[in-house]
Amino acid sequence: MTQSLAPAARPTAGTTAGPGRTRRILRAVAVVSCVPYLTLKAAWVAGSHVGIPAGSSLLDDRLTMAVVNGLSMLLDSAVIVLALVLTRPWGLRVPAWLLAFPVWVATGLLAPVMAGFPAQLAVRAFGGGGASSAGRKAFLDEWVFTVVYTGFIAQGLALGGLFVLYARGRWGHVWRGRVWDLPVGAIGPAHRALAVAAAVLALPPLILHALWACGVPAGLNEGRAADRGGEFHVLETLYVVFLLAAVAGAVLLAFRRGRALPVAVPLSLVWVGSGAVACWGGWLSLASLGGPTDLADRPTPLMNLAYAGQMLVGLLVAAIGVYHFAERSARAARRAA
Repeated sequence: MTQSLAPAARPTAGTTAGPGRTRRILRAVAVVSCVPYLTLKAAWVAGSHVGIPAGSSLLDDRLTMAVVNGLSMLLDSAVIVLALVLTRPWGLRVPAWLLAFPVWVATGLLAPVMAGFPAQLAVRAFGGGGASSAGRKAFLDEWVFTVVYTGFIAQGLALGGLFVLYARGRWGHVWRGRVWDLPVGAIGPAHRALAVAAAVLALPPLILHALWACGVPAGLNEGRAADRGGEFHVLETLYVVFLLAAVAGAVLLAFRRGRALPVAVPLSLVWVGSGAVACWGGWLSLASLGGPTDLADRPTPLMNLAYAGQMLVGLLVAAIGVYHFAERSARAARRAA
């Protein structure tokens, strides 16, 4: 993929002259918005209990908490690195895969937060927080969520803006035109099979998340079932939306449906949808491996099925997107040769 994208990467005059004012502002926002989260995590790694109420499960295992917080610090620090890559001239020489993968991961992790936190605030404003809010307050102080999620939203907006500006100058040809302009053979039978497989594999997690969003507790552990409320239903609804977005983007792209649509539409659905379901499915699956000591809080087999299923769906859909980027870049390089 790196070799196929590199020949078509022709920096524009604006990208070679250094970042403009918009890019500098977005870069500053991205960097500054990381500070509260990194500061809070560093304090917890150092042993501080700021923002953690007495009796919180976070205090049960000091070593695990330090490891998890250290890992999350590394992930958030990557936002600062990406902001520099997307705004410095040397960033144009970074191999495509080395840049696209962490941005895809960042998109996947931040998109549900950016959509979910404002929706949860709206639900709580109308008195719909329910049991989720009460359970969450025992986990962390309320102000922690406000500070952290506000920072995540700022990071997502700033990093997304920077990546769009960067990608438009380096790979703008990849999403030009409409679906009907895609050359025959750009997506082959194997990739249509991937889209079908993704749609079929999406059914179990889609059904489970839809049931949970509608209030059906089947398959939930005792802890999650007890904590259900308006905010829980918002998150489960978002999982349904992102699963549908990922599968819809894959089908539109692989079967060239919605032929009058701009190519950017299915590509955006593939990018955001696959990132959200794959990264959050992977994160929740990884978190379940540690396993809480309380049996009531351990993920059930159906919960693990939902997490693993959505992760697999996201990876299959992402593979279709990767092939599309590589194929269109290779065609552009051949035409330019």
